[in-house]
Amino acid sequence: MSPPPLLELRGVAAGYGAITALTDVSLAVGQGEIVTLIGANGAGKSTALMTICGVLPARAGAILLDGEPIQQRAPRDIVGLGVVQVPEGRRIFPRLSVAENLEMGAFRRNNPSAVRRDRDTVHALFPVLAERSRQMGGTLSGGEQQMLAIGRALLAAPRLLLLDEPSLGLAPLVVRQIFETVVRMNRERGTTILLVEQNAHLALQTAHRGYVLENGRIVLSGTGASLLENPAVRSAYLGL
Repeated sequence: MSPPPLLELRGVAAGYGAITALTDVSLAVGQGEIVTLIGANGAGKSTALMTICGVLPARAGAILLDGEPIQQRAPRDIVGLGVVQVPEGRRIFPRLSVAENLEMGAFRRNNPSAVRRDRDTVHALFPVLAERSRQMGGTLSGGEQQMLAIGRALLAAPRLLLLDEPSLGLAPLVVRQIFETVVRMNRERGTTILLVEQNAHLALQTAHRGYVLENGRIVLSGTGASLLENPAVRSAYLGL
């Protein structure tokens, strides 16, 4: 029998007050995969990540990590299980230094040598963070802040990394660097990644598999390559 996916959503519904944002959403992310969730603004992509993290309670369905339900767990407990989010808009601590921001990612860990090793890995991935370790986070450029947000998440030793719109507001060259690093993390570290991204073409090029979300429902799924060639995806999301 094959092992269960690292993450699985089964018929998940969620919303805000009287508004339903997700309806009967089912998806799976296998160990070592990059899976992307694409869709128009307001389709429910970020809501899906917030529901996985427990910040927004699921109204129905199940969220499974290694086959075990987590939808009733508190966000802090879900982080403790290795599910770590890089939020939309980065949300670093602007009045803390780069080094202090990274330390915040490791606040639940109690193995200093492992934390130092992971910090060295982050510095290797993003050398600018080592160069600017004493600089206040709020004085970094948008791209550097995105690197810091990803680095902070890596210091939490994620088993599953949730990336929410990592290209938002960044210059094309910086976006390319960020996505090259995402692929490198996956290949070299085996980091499992669920990616929400407005740039559908780049997301599908990067991901092993993808899901298309429309009005809170999954309407298409497949490999990244097959979705890139899908006429409906090309028309609606790729401008082709």
